[in-house]
Amino acid sequence: MKSSSLLPALALGMVPLVSGCISTAAKVVTAPVRVTGKAVDMATTSQSEADEKRGRRMREHEEELGKAQRRYEKHMRQCDDGDERACLKARDDNADIQHMRASTPY
Repeated sequence: MKSSSLLPALALGMVPLVSGCISTAAKVVTAPVRVTGKAVDMATTSQSEADEKRGRRMREHEEELGKAQRRYEKHMRQCDDGDERACLKARDDNADIQHMRASTPY
């Protein structure tokens, strides 16, 4: 009788150990799926991220175009005052502006 009453107590004592094994086994089995999913998330760009990058490129392009336009205007004023080198710089600035407008990222 004693051994039969010891068996249920022993079985109840092992339940926490077995549940830990099952939990660990489940983690080991699902680990490759979780790692793969995380890698795919890191490798792909969401639409909102792509939109943000595109907007950033557009703003940067417009800033550069504005700087080139201001340089051109400055050199044109100097050219109008008789500075020959400024006339050449203005011509180069104008060529840069035309090139930048042709390569607009949007």
